Amino acid sequence: MVEQGRIIKVSGPLVVAEGMRNANLFDVVRVSHHRLIGEIIEMHGDEASIQVYEETAGLGPGEPVETTGFPLSVELGPGLIGNIYDGIQRPLEKIRVMVGSNITRGIEIEALDRNKKWYFKPVLKKGDKVKAGDIVGVVQETVIVEHRIMVPLGVDGTIEEIREGEFTIEDYVAKVRKDNGQIVDIKMMQKWPVRKGRPYREKLPPERPLITGQRVIDTLFPLAKGGVAAVPGPFGSGKTVVQHQLAKWTDADIVVYIGCGERGNEMTDVLMEFPKLKDPKTGESLMQRTVLIANTSDMPVAAREASIYTGITIAEYFRDMGYSVALMADSTSRWAEALREMSGRLEEMPGEEGYPAYLGSRLAQFYERAGRVICLGSDDREGTITAIGAVSPPGGDLSEPVTQATLRIVKVFWGLDSSLAYRRHFPAINWLRSYSLYVDRLSEWMNKNVARNWSQLRADVMKLLQEEAELDEIVRLVGIDALSPQDRLTLEAARSIREDYLHQNAFHEIDTYTSLNKQYKMLSLIMDFYYKGKKAIEAGADIKDLFNIPVRERIGRVKYVPEDEIDNVYIELEKKLDEQINASIKKEVEANA
Repeated sequence: MVEQGRIIKVSGPLVVAEGMRNANLFDVVRVSHHRLIGEIIEMHGDEASIQVYEETAGLGPGEPVETTGFPLSVELGPGLIGNIYDGIQRPLEKIRVMVGSNITRGIEIEALDRNKKWYFKPVLKKGDKVKAGDIVGVVQETVIVEHRIMVPLGVDGTIEEIREGEFTIEDYVAKVRKDNGQIVDIKMMQKWPVRKGRPYREKLPPERPLITGQRVIDTLFPLAKGGVAAVPGPFGSGKTVVQHQLAKWTDADIVVYIGCGERGNEMTDVLMEFPKLKDPKTGESLMQRTVLIANTSDMPVAAREASIYTGITIAEYFRDMGYSVALMADSTSRWAEALREMSGRLEEMPGEEGYPAYLGSRLAQFYERAGRVICLGSDDREGTITAIGAVSPPGGDLSEPVTQATLRIVKVFWGLDSSLAYRRHFPAINWLRSYSLYVDRLSEWMNKNVARNWSQLRADVMKLLQEEAELDEIVRLVGIDALSPQDRLTLEAARSIREDYLHQNAFHEIDTYTSLNKQYKMLSLIMDFYYKGKKAIEAGADIKDLFNIPVRERIGRVKYVPEDEIDNVYIELEKKLDEQINASIKKEVEANA
């Protein structure tokens, strides 16, 4: 230990200690005889203000404070995947084995297992030149994830020795001779301070969609790999289920899920459900590519603030290996509340609604660490972090500071609507309020890889939904019979889009995930009914006959058709739609004749 001071004030999670002149801002400290873990967040002379990540009840003036001399850091190496950590990267399963279901104060435990041996397979050989970020070898961490061991920052030189075999994370696997003659051991574990972003060579614009299997997202409000999105919504609107669905089904290589200040029951659902879920690509358990950070609402408030940074640092580590990482933060509102509480105890000047004046910049620092990058190293490998943050505005008020600060940063807004949730329409993403600024950039990819007319189809769908909202006002005033057949067809097609396409059952075996191919086929059938219906009306067909054609019910149930049958069903229904609409036109022509 570097320096010892003593407590002079305790105010909830905030402890003030004197005699800390040689300590540094953001140093990790051990507080009192209980050795509670804390972090220095403010310095005045020899007085340090410390946010303590554990319960401070019972602490008093005069108790010792020791600084470690190091900032709050995470351990990065084999063993991260499938693990469940608290906000400061303590493994919860190991803690449960040691002390039972409740975390005791002052517990000291390593994040990664020091005794477990991993089989290291080198990809370079003695005499190869290496620089920071180069991959020296791989460890098969899980059935799905190949853990790539990288040269740490600040190490450039020539490989003097490299070994293959089983080693612990503290054993060296290679030795590098730097240009100045110094020999550095390369181990499987690195440490990295959580508040400092990991470096990369170049940041690139996001150009490919993150495919989620959720129709309202992929079709109407797509998110790019390396992009950032916010999911604001009031209590009961389905934020957590949306986050769970994204964590389960996105086409990311690694998922980092941060339960930040959410209810313990919801986090329990994640912990119980994820190990049972099968990864659609590999058939293995979803936990084989997931890192969970559980920091529930009953845990100390200061640890919420750390949990966000712990999660994004782990995500950056896997990004640097060249992986696509999806980061879920549920929810950033609870994180902002932790900032507000600490700011109040530090007696800082409050901003809007009591939040600190630096709320916007802290949120930006977090979201800016997402992105698509060219990683450090000799090869040009690309890695991405896609950050999706849930926001829980009190009373669903989207004008409150956390939501507004988030919307200034993110490019995708999936606004959840309580009125849709009350109507049991899930996901309750409001199609009139939500937006994605990636649509134009991703349209080219979708037109090329899904269907040539994808962007036109999407534009027509959005137009129909907006026209429906305008027609609804007229219907409320004068009734549906006052509308022209054309407008009634618009309402019927929009209703079909809402109920048969946008509505998706997260708990149905087939409907929970929809591939882009199936999304296109479903949407094409609904829109073909609209396009052909317009021509039929112009040709004199009766609107009631159009609405009653038998194939319409089957089109509404296409969402429950298995993926491997969709192409055949699509061809059959297209044919029947043509036949039945032509029959209704013929019937009208014969009647008039």
